[in-house]
Amino acid sequence: MIIAIDGPTASGKGTIAKRVADHYALKRLDTGALYRAVALAVLDAGADPTDPAAALAAARALDPAAIDKTRIRSGAVGTAASLVAAMPAVRAELLALQRRFAADPAGAVLDGRDIATVICPEADVKLYVTASLEERARRRWRELEARGEPTDLLALTAEIAARDARDAARPVSPLVQAPDAHLLDTTGLSIDEAAAAARRIIDGARRARP
Repeated sequence: MIIAIDGPTASGKGTIAKRVADHYALKRLDTGALYRAVALAVLDAGADPTDPAAALAAARALDPAAIDKTRIRSGAVGTAASLVAAMPAVRAELLALQRRFAADPAGAVLDGRDIATVICPEADVKLYVTASLEERARRRWRELEARGEPTDLLALTAEIAARDARDAARPVSPLVQAPDAHLLDTTGLSIDEAAAAARRIIDGARRARP
């Protein structure tokens, strides 16, 4: 069973994907972490995240097993990730890696921004997880504050809105809800409630399969 979960920044898709993978005993790939890791490598090299050559070099050198899952979560890396993720060459470089992960006969859960539309268009179940801009900004603000990265909420809201626009407008693999994806709005839901709602959708989709 392949489960594809897409959605914008701080919608809750990553946490839901982890809960879903645990529940169904499936492996999980956070594809956004790949782009964040590429962005972090570019920044660590002192390069400009808008430089296609630097971003492609970082993507080619990426070792998924060596991703620093703490450092990739900074606000600066998130902004840089949205820039490198818009580059067709970077996306093409990471495409094969993601599809190899999804090809495991045992099944998998993948979350990102183009899983249901590009990476796994034939996924057994597709979810599009979202929440209001204000709620997503508050979530990311709390996350950054908890990590000791004081952030202005209004500025962060504007930054996330700008990232939403970049993700939706990029010419390659834009963030869109697949026509056959189930919408899950997590605004006002706790993570337990959101994960339970995702499981209900998945179980219903599995029962409906011929």
